[in-house]
Amino acid sequence: MIPHRTRQLSRKIDCTSRTVSRFSTTSRRNGYDDTIQNLKIGKHTRVIFQGFTGKQATANAKESIEWGTNIVGGVKPNGSGEHLGLPVLPSVRAAMEQLKPHATGIYVAAHQAAAAIEEAIEAEVPLIVAVAEHIPLHDIMRIHSVLATQSKSRLVGANAPGIISAIGHCRIGFQPLPTFSPGHIGIVAKSGTLSYETVGSLTRAGLGQSLCIGMGGDVIAGTNFVDALKVFEDDEDTEAMILVGEVGGTAEEEAADWIRDYKKRVKDPKPIAAVIGGFQATGRRVMGHAGAWTGLGEGTAKSKYDALESVGVTMVDHPAKFGGVMKDTLAKSGRNQSAAQAQQQQRRSYHTYRRPQLPPPSQVPTQKRSLHLTADQSANLLQSYKIPISPAPSTTEPSHFLGITVARSARSPCIICTPTTDPSALTHRVRRIPFSYLTGPTPEALDAALSHLQLSSAPPTTKAQTASLIQNLWTLFREKEAIETSVSISLSSNSDALTTHSPYLFFDDAAYKSNGRQADLHALRDTSLLPSTELEAEKSGIVFVRLNGPSPDRPDDLNPNNLVGTLVNGAGLAMNTNDVVNLRLSTPSDPNAKPTYCANFLDTGGKATAATISTSFKLILSDPRVSVVFVNIFGGLTLCDMIAQGIILAFKEVGVNKPVVVRLRGTNEGLGQKILEEASLPISAFDDFEEAVREVGRLANASANGEALKM
Repeated sequence: MIPHRTRQLSRKIDCTSRTVSRFSTTSRRNGYDDTIQNLKIGKHTRVIFQGFTGKQATANAKESIEWGTNIVGGVKPNGSGEHLGLPVLPSVRAAMEQLKPHATGIYVAAHQAAAAIEEAIEAEVPLIVAVAEHIPLHDIMRIHSVLATQSKSRLVGANAPGIISAIGHCRIGFQPLPTFSPGHIGIVAKSGTLSYETVGSLTRAGLGQSLCIGMGGDVIAGTNFVDALKVFEDDEDTEAMILVGEVGGTAEEEAADWIRDYKKRVKDPKPIAAVIGGFQATGRRVMGHAGAWTGLGEGTAKSKYDALESVGVTMVDHPAKFGGVMKDTLAKSGRNQSAAQAQQQQRRSYHTYRRPQLPPPSQVPTQKRSLHLTADQSANLLQSYKIPISPAPSTTEPSHFLGITVARSARSPCIICTPTTDPSALTHRVRRIPFSYLTGPTPEALDAALSHLQLSSAPPTTKAQTASLIQNLWTLFREKEAIETSVSISLSSNSDALTTHSPYLFFDDAAYKSNGRQADLHALRDTSLLPSTELEAEKSGIVFVRLNGPSPDRPDDLNPNNLVGTLVNGAGLAMNTNDVVNLRLSTPSDPNAKPTYCANFLDTGGKATAATISTSFKLILSDPRVSVVFVNIFGGLTLCDMIAQGIILAFKEVGVNKPVVVRLRGTNEGLGQKILEEASLPISAFDDFEEAVREVGRLANASANGEALKM
């Protein structure tokens, strides 16, 4: 039943200004957690679209309606009439009153998405699905400050493929429908492409899906792993669960804590399996997804893997193995997993994750970002916020780390602090103290920070200076839409004065790129500090990161002509591809084979074109270390036939002079494979991931040994 309106919007939300929305309630407020059950979509779910008449929304709606989704109309601001034979209304509030939807899909561009989400919250739509990428982080934090005050609306996303019930034939998002089949396995994923791989593996194994929830790859997610697991636990249609995680944040560790408790309190717990992407990622780079970076004190891919494994989760190293894993797991558990109407029954061999032995990441990640400020620029910016920067004191004086950043799980800003800057202890002693985006740091938060910094007994002057510093960092964080503003502080033994040094500023470039805000800040960007390949990639919407191999401190470990250039669609799949290639080929089973590693991370993005693929080849082949190119595609929005055409274009325009191994799966995979076959080019094409990786290893090793390559 749709709840009647019990709240009024007391102040209009304005994402482009510094005003912030507030809701007042006339009834008992239970909190955002009470909205988790709104995720249970199915045949009963009445869906509207915001941005209904747009090109992408129209195409998506036609496909979803044909599949069986109960779309009852849509919204066009100040519009009316019909579209696709369904009513178009001028506002979400009008749609709620007349169409009584259970869910809304938001199909508008990133610069309009925040306002659309807020309109849906104001109208109390039970489920809000936001698929847009590049919504500014501070808009999302403002949205969550509103969501935290109410108990009617649940958000999925943003930067997520959406949510889909294969049993109920209800899709709110852009998932590739041919991949899905009705069944009883629930999936929650950060990565869209890895979730499609997971679904495809299950379907090929004759196993279907119940509910698939896209958590999304943003810094803050409206729905996280634990939220989804709670739904799967109580869902009668779900007999097993799969988590698809990646580097960044602590959501996977929190899921492990929930699973530990779940297994203690439930007599017959449902089986759970998982995959983690990002073993090759470092804390120094954003790996495609906005949230795919490791903050201070956050878990690495390895710590996430260890946390889940420690509570009995079955781990795989690539999602293509989930079909075999879940088939065996369900058989052993005695659960009656109904066979889906699978397109193909095929059992593939699998093994659980053999963890790569990699050097530990830097203890203090230094985020490289698209906005690079010089030391003088950072000092000048901080000075304008009454934060003078001094040279770092001698190592004999104790230093403390202090700043403002994002508390991902709390979905809010926070004070981040440690009583030391010693790299060996820093990550273990870090503390995040969340506070509301609406109010800023409270007196209680300031006291907690002083206590953790071990400054509670400091002179009053020192404590006052520290509190003032926190407020100034917060003002800078908020006004410049930062992701982190932090410094180190030292207290001189000869005075009560604080010395502020070693600043670290990390800004959200989506605020500028999507909404045109912070133009003055981004005008400071010095592109001469960026590699030319990264600048060229950026112009084409490609994320390209040149990798140094497993041990940057020991470059002799690498054979300079024995690296694999990877070209992948989707950040999560790109990370996982690099993980598995390094895992398989860095310790080859053949004693005569030489270790092989990945040369780069390359994410073409979810909407790659033939021209994008051609540019990607150019970027990869500019690295003389590359001996073979591995194209790994799982088609969702990216069509396999378009990828094939892009590869052919690259051979014509770029002059590809290295062997190419292509693995195509997903939308239009048969057509893509046919295009490559008819092109008669020196390309090794596969649909099986493991076979493709083995061929990559063979070609790379032949190159290292100076052998003539046989394609």
